[in-house]
Amino acid sequence: MRLEPERLGQSRSDLAEALRAERRRAGLSQTALARRCNMSQTKISNIESRKLTPTIIDVELILEALASDGGLAQEIMALARSANIEWQDDWSSRKRGLDKKQNELARLETVTTEFRFFLPTMITGLLATPEYVRASLSRNAGDMSKTVSKKLERQRVLLEPSKRFTFILTEQALKWPILSPVEMAMQLDRVASVSRIPTVRIGIIPSGLTGPVGVNPLSVFTVYDRRLATVETPTGALMLRDNRDISELREHFDRYEELAVFGDTCRELLGEWAMIFTRRHQ
Repeated sequence: MRLEPERLGQSRSDLAEALRAERRRAGLSQTALARRCNMSQTKISNIESRKLTPTIIDVELILEALASDGGLAQEIMALARSANIEWQDDWSSRKRGLDKKQNELARLETVTTEFRFFLPTMITGLLATPEYVRASLSRNAGDMSKTVSKKLERQRVLLEPSKRFTFILTEQALKWPILSPVEMAMQLDRVASVSRIPTVRIGIIPSGLTGPVGVNPLSVFTVYDRRLATVETPTGALMLRDNRDISELREHFDRYEELAVFGDTCRELLGEWAMIFTRRHQ
């Protein structure tokens, strides 16, 4: 099924209508269907009224309970996959205000316990110095002070003892020079310091790997527990809620993690690269 961002919202409506029509075709009430699926009647009602987007597993259970098969069931499953994808384009985010995006991320971080960040291109805001944050936002017009402030406020989540963070960065991401040499050295020192927080693991994938490594680092992505994954592109981000998408990204992350170095070895590399940047400043 071809992904059309402008159709993602419509897919939720189409899915709700298709499931409601299929239930009626089977001659079942919401209560009877709920009993067959081991769900509540309220959940079935919320799915059919678009108040709740069902997971892929929910839809599979409903279709099985309705004895749906063939082409119609395949179409409904395709709708379910599209309904579990949300497209957030950068243009709309800038129009709403990038500080509001920071509020959304802060709320997501509040309810998440386990974080996985794969960063092949740049350093994420949770690890960034104020100078790096400002430089990363420099292509945006207008006053970014509120957004910078909220990005830096979000870093406090790293100190919450109930949460666990794993960051995997490529050497290229850490060395990408969006700042002056001395500021880049300070940024690398910041990453090394964060790596000493007990609940944080930072790994580096060195550029000198000898292949084959069996996986291609194509996209920045973050996995929040097993509830949500985001995949970033140059113009926006996909929000994935399908458990199969999330599980596949977790498997990719595990393979990247096997390639990375952690702890003292990681900090030694950061120190060496920081020294190189410092020498360039002299």
